Amino acid sequence: MKRFSYFTVFAMAITMLTSCEVIGGIFKAGVWSGIILVVLVVAVVVWIIAKIAGGGKR
Repeated sequence: MKRFSYFTVFAMAITMLTSCEVIGGIFKAGVWSGIILVVLVVAVVVWIIAKIAGGGKR
């Protein structure tokens, strides 16, 4: 049940925030925070794509 409530809050936050509001919030927190966040997100996406494509198999 707790997992469902986390998912519900997350889904509501995503649908209520536009991309402009998210970017504005990131840069209000500071340019370096925004850069670090973007680098982390890109790294996670690349890691997921590598796992799906079978990058760890020999």
